[in-house]
Amino acid sequence: MGPKTILGIDPGTNILGYGIIHIDDSSKPSFIDMGVLNLSRISSPYDKLMCIYRKVEALCELHHPQDLAIESPFYGKNVQVLLKLGRAQGAAMIAASSKGLSVYEYAPREAKMAICGNGAASKEQVALMVGKTLGIKIKNKHLDATDALAIAMCHYYSLTNPLKGKGSSSSWEKFIAENPDRVK
Repeated sequence: MGPKTILGIDPGTNILGYGIIHIDDSSKPSFIDMGVLNLSRISSPYDKLMCIYRKVEALCELHHPQDLAIESPFYGKNVQVLLKLGRAQGAAMIAASSKGLSVYEYAPREAKMAICGNGAASKEQVALMVGKTLGIKIKNKHLDATDALAIAMCHYYSLTNPLKGKGSSSSWEKFIAENPDRVK
């Protein structure tokens, strides 16, 4: 893998976190930027979506990432919240796609597992591990941004996984299809 910049997004309709890492020629990740987009004072849900679109577009123009790694909506008891998160995610994905980025989705548990080795890790544990890995100090007020950095790091780890694409399986169905002789 050559040099690459990855934009990570933790979507939300009140707080959207973003984090950007760069992978150098030696495949080492480094911190570029992180922050939050506070949308809580915007009353119109459509204005929030436009704000998300414009922020992601601006981040793409400023940092020139090649990939967007975004947290996928997860199962929730409140369908309305899930729909709002999906809209926020969609606005970010369209903005990134319009700038030529490849889009990748990761479940929250998948990112936590990649960063902490525990799919149920707390935001504070994720922040601690992301900070240590990237050699940066992270304040608690930036937890949504560190979740976004964790999504970017999860994507980095998936790109550098030596087993990926070489017979590894992401599901039992794929494993069975690729290895019919190993199933009894």
